[in-house]
Amino acid sequence: MISDQYDVVIIGGGPVGMALSLALQGSGVSSLLLEARGIPEKVDDPRPLALSHGSHLILRRLGAWNLLSQHTPINTIHISNRGNFGKTTITCRDAGVPTLGFVVNYHDLFHAMHKNLTVNDAHYFAGAAVTKLETGEDCGTVYFNHQTNEKQVSAKLLVLSDGGQLAKQLPEIIYQTHDYQQWAVVANVQADKKQNGIAYERFTSDGPVALLPNQQDFALVWTVAPEIAEEITQLSEENFLLRLQHQFGDRLGKFIGAGKRSAFPLALKYAKPVTSHRVALIGNAAQTLHPVAGQGFNLGLRDAYELASEIIHSCAQGNEIGAPAMLSRYRQKREMDSSTGRIFTDSLVKLFSNNHVLLQQGCGFGLSALDCLPPLKRFVARRMIFGARG
Repeated sequence: MISDQYDVVIIGGGPVGMALSLALQGSGVSSLLLEARGIPEKVDDPRPLALSHGSHLILRRLGAWNLLSQHTPINTIHISNRGNFGKTTITCRDAGVPTLGFVVNYHDLFHAMHKNLTVNDAHYFAGAAVTKLETGEDCGTVYFNHQTNEKQVSAKLLVLSDGGQLAKQLPEIIYQTHDYQQWAVVANVQADKKQNGIAYERFTSDGPVALLPNQQDFALVWTVAPEIAEEITQLSEENFLLRLQHQFGDRLGKFIGAGKRSAFPLALKYAKPVTSHRVALIGNAAQTLHPVAGQGFNLGLRDAYELASEIIHSCAQGNEIGAPAMLSRYRQKREMDSSTGRIFTDSLVKLFSNNHVLLQQGCGFGLSALDCLPPLKRFVARRMIFGARG
């Protein structure tokens, strides 16, 4: 049964919002999770998620990891630059971890986390469309529609994990945006050579092509210009595979099959600041990154986990949840990780996605230098895995 007062109301019931709800379970902090959409039934969505080893540890602590139906380990990352010299490989040994990460299906992860919430009797409303936010001195209020009824709840802290639409109601929150003029085409593909735990990131002048190990095959994330995306998704399977072969090369032999294809636009969007009066932003509400290097979801999961830690710590210390001091501590703790992840992915796209000969040569030299300097490789790898503090 829904109450009209909570410590925390989380708006946006995707994996990041659910992670925050799970992290608060058993802490003595009351929370409500609101999700505008219904619970998706299908788990055959082609969207892959590349989870870092750090994210794997978080999901294990939250009790969701063992509920996944499948996950494919990444033991090596192979990075190259099409048409230019220079490459590097990053292994588990380089980073000092048992595995660099895992590839999972988005909807598989969604259902695993939802099942865990259900088992833990979490307050969770699907089909709850939030229409309005209000913040006062002591609490925030959320107005939403659920099953044709208008309802409202109040909380000491409102957490937005919805993608950023509701934050537009808060004049203190300003979004910085940059359209990359690129789209990502995603699909599952098969090749002559079966995967063996290696993820490939191949930079091209049009954008990166990522092939992630997915069971015996690969999850493809192919960055292209907007006008090319529609053309590629409508090609016959044979022509699609030929086009991919030309772009990626023959490192995996011949591409022999492809599943359902879908495409979406790519942009950088981030909020400044990520907190307001009685409000905190996490996940895509705080930042949306280019998929290069697979940092976006991992960053959002760390947002949720660190916000939960700050909420629980404030409660244990007898301090008020959602007070300015608590939100300031959270904002300062996340600033370095968020800005570093944003600058890192944005720089990779801008440096490698061009036809400038000297710049491409410089990028090739940088990859070769990284491959020859184990301490630098470890530094980069651990920050990709665990965030800015490594």
